[in-house]
Amino acid sequence: MPTAIFARRRGLTRRQLLVRSASTAALAGLGALARPYLSRAADRPAIAGIQSGDVASDSAVIWARADRAARMRIECAAVESFATILRTATADALPERDFTAKLLLDGLPPGQDLFYRVQFEDHDGISGESRVGHFRTAPTDRRSVSFVWSGDVVGQGWGIDPARGGLRSYRTMLNERPDFFIHSGDHIYADCTVPAEQALPNGEIWHNIVTEEKSVVAYTLDEFRGNYKYNWLDENFRAFHAEVPVFAQWDDHEVADDWSPVGTADATGYDADGSSRLVAGARRAFHEFMPMRLMPERDGRVYRKIPYGPLLDVFIIDMRSYRDSSWNKQGDPDQAFILGDSQLAWLKRELVASDATWKVIAADLPIGLISLDAVALGDGPPERREHEIADLLSFMKRAGVRNTVWLTADMHYTAAHHYDPNRAVFQEFEPFWEFVSGPLHAGTWSPGELDNTFGPKAMYQKGCSAEQGDNLAPCFGLQFFGRVDIDGQTGVMTVTLKDVDNHDLWSVDIEPRPDARPVQIMAQHI
Repeated sequence: MPTAIFARRRGLTRRQLLVRSASTAALAGLGALARPYLSRAADRPAIAGIQSGDVASDSAVIWARADRAARMRIECAAVESFATILRTATADALPERDFTAKLLLDGLPPGQDLFYRVQFEDHDGISGESRVGHFRTAPTDRRSVSFVWSGDVVGQGWGIDPARGGLRSYRTMLNERPDFFIHSGDHIYADCTVPAEQALPNGEIWHNIVTEEKSVVAYTLDEFRGNYKYNWLDENFRAFHAEVPVFAQWDDHEVADDWSPVGTADATGYDADGSSRLVAGARRAFHEFMPMRLMPERDGRVYRKIPYGPLLDVFIIDMRSYRDSSWNKQGDPDQAFILGDSQLAWLKRELVASDATWKVIAADLPIGLISLDAVALGDGPPERREHEIADLLSFMKRAGVRNTVWLTADMHYTAAHHYDPNRAVFQEFEPFWEFVSGPLHAGTWSPGELDNTFGPKAMYQKGCSAEQGDNLAPCFGLQFFGRVDIDGQTGVMTVTLKDVDNHDLWSVDIEPRPDARPVQIMAQHI
């Protein structure tokens, strides 16, 4: 990822020189009027969107997309007037990355609201409009932190209907003014088309904006890219991402429904190492469009830790890329896993090493809701993928890692689950919370069934009713996200489940407990 590549203008061609000379002479008596060919927007590089992500105390990733090959120039300042520039950097937006560009801005002051200005310049030296974004760097002191999370966007054919407000959950979340947003996966539904119209149960018609790439199930790289570009057509989406940094995660619909690394492919088949070419194309598009830090040790890796000051570490995990390729069925004797050995070992090491008060595990799937695609199988002792979760939970108890909270989306309703060993079949773990919230803009489902393996209890849940029926359209108000506030003085975490109309549906205050980690040598045995 580039950090400071400065642009050089190409020399003018003879034709360009003649055109510019003639234009200059013609405009000599016209005062401040612009040259005609420069006044037309079509002649200037345009910005399709800007966003920031993976913000730390001294750095942030900045992303933008142009409408043609161009060089992106970033200026960063502490005031919106840009009176004093803190950092300047450039990166190329090239056709092979669908004109997306991203770079790491470092050397930034901690705990501060910062502004960045993006402008593209094409190969002829013509600059386009500039656009201003905002992010807040992580603090280095114990100041209060707030963030939101959710997932599931443009699913089940419910696309952008401007007459119904578009992707209006993004506007609601923007009004919360959070420090950052954890996107828990399903940024797109590559396997779901967006038709021009969909019928609503009340007899009305939902009218979608339609694009060529969203009219088909995605198989090609351009079609996967087109899914991400579709979301940028919405003004709420653009406004939110210009103001709020995103910590991006993926789930299944970035590729295909319930995909697994080996079992999901198309006619293009597999590479020599056994990896699916379909998954590779989907992964490439995801990384092109997400403002994520590059991790050279493993190209395309999604799981990572994002430290956000002394109160919070966020652990983004990947429950897709390293799973087994079978259905999660009871009684199946085959080996099953959902995190994989390397990721599980990494998570244990990082949890033990964390000195943050709270350790948020951002999961792309819940662990206590029964699903053939996820972890839980039904009542009883751990089976199959549950063994990995049992291993992790018991390790955290032995290592004295406390104050872990799990956040996820995926299920298309919102819920608060409290896990307690006194209710569980498997009891070697400390009590903890798991919160589910979504969709942001997709069909809503009714609440699912919990199993008793780890003793979850639904303290709150809300989805569509039996009378409303599953796949309820976004216009009926059952679109959800969650908000987390951590008090800088007390360390208390408040989790609030909210809906698209900004109603507080349910809330809980969680007191932090001191870590019981007298020995850090546990990490040496992972």
